[in-house]
Amino acid sequence: MANDHPKQNIDSDQNSGVTRREFIQYSVGTVAYVSLGLLTFGCGSDSDSRIEVAGYPIDSNVSTTLQKTVVPGNTFSATIYPEGLKNVSSYDEYGYGQWTDGGPLASEPRHDLISDAYISPPDNKPLNLLRFFAITDIHIIDKESPSQLIYMQQLNLHGKEGRPAEASATSVYSPTMLYTTHILDAAVQTVNALHQQNPIDFVISLGDTCNSTQYNELRWYIDVFDGKVITPSSGAHAGADSIDYQKPFKAAGLDPSIPWYQAIGNHDHFWLGSIPVEAGGLANSYTSDEVVAMGDVLANGNDIYSTAPPQFYMGVIDGSTPDGETIKAGQVGDPGFTRPPKVVPDPDRFSLSRTEWKQEFFNTSTRPVGHGFNLVPSNQEEGFVCYSFVPKSAIPIKVIVLDDTQREDDGSTEIHGHGFLDPARWNWLKKELAEGDAAEQLMIIAAHAPISVQKNGTFMEWFDNGDNPTSMQNAVKLWELIAELNSHPNLLMWIAGHRHVNAVKAFVSPDPVNAPEQGFWQVETSSLHDFPQQIRLFEVNLNSDYTISIVVTNVDPAVKEGTPAWTSRKYAVAAQQIVKNQLIYQDDTTTNYLVDPITQDPVLKNDIPILDPSIHPMPTGSYNAELFVQLSPAMKGKMQSLFPTL
Repeated sequence: MANDHPKQNIDSDQNSGVTRREFIQYSVGTVAYVSLGLLTFGCGSDSDSRIEVAGYPIDSNVSTTLQKTVVPGNTFSATIYPEGLKNVSSYDEYGYGQWTDGGPLASEPRHDLISDAYISPPDNKPLNLLRFFAITDIHIIDKESPSQLIYMQQLNLHGKEGRPAEASATSVYSPTMLYTTHILDAAVQTVNALHQQNPIDFVISLGDTCNSTQYNELRWYIDVFDGKVITPSSGAHAGADSIDYQKPFKAAGLDPSIPWYQAIGNHDHFWLGSIPVEAGGLANSYTSDEVVAMGDVLANGNDIYSTAPPQFYMGVIDGSTPDGETIKAGQVGDPGFTRPPKVVPDPDRFSLSRTEWKQEFFNTSTRPVGHGFNLVPSNQEEGFVCYSFVPKSAIPIKVIVLDDTQREDDGSTEIHGHGFLDPARWNWLKKELAEGDAAEQLMIIAAHAPISVQKNGTFMEWFDNGDNPTSMQNAVKLWELIAELNSHPNLLMWIAGHRHVNAVKAFVSPDPVNAPEQGFWQVETSSLHDFPQQIRLFEVNLNSDYTISIVVTNVDPAVKEGTPAWTSRKYAVAAQQIVKNQLIYQDDTTTNYLVDPITQDPVLKNDIPILDPSIHPMPTGSYNAELFVQLSPAMKGKMQSLFPTL
């Protein structure tokens, strides 16, 4: 990107440890080179001078988890506790970050919505209607930004008081943050390779492109898809000539024949996905030269504005160190912190509003124009980012891309990670569903936050602002939303990210005997930020008996040994081994439970929370399944008329 953004009126030479006139030749292993213009330490290049910048290949063996899985090791010579996650230099010595290729993960037939007695036709020759990838929660991170929460992960005050340990909060710090652009590039290349084996129709990203609604984070994200040179450093660009995660590299780019669409996540328009930037007074912290100081935000998640006086400097990553050491973090007033620690500021770090975030998707070389946001209805208020599209004109399937994140002006003082619909979005969703039924279209809802999988108090459940009656309320209660979804027989599934897990949940029809078509599936996809770092392949098939089966398959990026993406996996494995997040395996009764949609409390048996029986265990953090759906009589007739010779 050239400096053509309306907020970019500052020459990138200013406040930088390197200038636009400096040349550095970068090389990485045995990889291909491309000739490019003068390398700049902003967000792009704009010169006719030439320099060679390397790209990073993926492994030649590209597969899905139907062929093999990633299994973390479990033998360590010493224990690293969660608050020691930052001690990356000890990983190899103690055996952390090691994994093996496990066996294949079979695709489990799921008849929850149709009948336990259902048997597929013995001569079934399914017709593929749609094949697409979902990718989500990429969390592209400017690790040198002064406006982060790094110190909260290692501080662990919360955990020492006997409550859930902040040290498990890899969302605010994980060593994978060094390589967010690299693992995305590997994931995109993996999609390209599988597309060559069997063409896909589109890619959809389910939100949290950025980690903290920051301009340079979003540009790196879009530029990876566009196949541009990525300069994954900021400020002083420490280590950009010698450290692998800091070196500029040439992204491969998504195959130009594949369209990709975008949904919004909470991290895309809230500071760290949690606090409205303007309401929290955080806008200036992005471009400041001072590392932000805050109170214990995680321990005060119900009152995010009451963390004054600032207690801790949150720190940054030292890009000149191979392991990405955390620096400039500690308690305000401690020796060495009598004044705020400083960084080199960067004008590309500014925060984005919803509208500004959306507009960046029109500044791209890949297709379609706007990546879906050109389809947003013109009669909605500014910041509305919902739309729908039909991927294949000859196939009656519509994708409804829904913004179900909170609003900046909702008056909530909690962490802003809840599911939420304001009246405009709720009315739009009902209209889209009704129109889909009337047009005899099967429907998929693509949103960031899943529904009915988190209880009250987790900051990811369906938003209930009833305790603040004078503030903005959710336009629909959770049970009302589910009832509305159940009333649309052509709805196949709700796909989501947000929780960083691969859970699949069945919403059974309220009348499963007489109207099984009123049930629908919910399919979550894990993050590229945390183990198992996967994307998900969806294949919607029409069976010979005119049922639908949706084959959902997890895919590991085909990282090549020795590349930064390989190191990203190593660090994701190590973080999982250290933090031991049980949520990803579906065996954690403190969060992963059956939720009562009316009360949003966990369903208990003998005072013990019950795991959701429709969310099956994920032994390696992955889950593959074939999800069967019964069509309504009308929709079955439509498909028989379109495809009479299955």
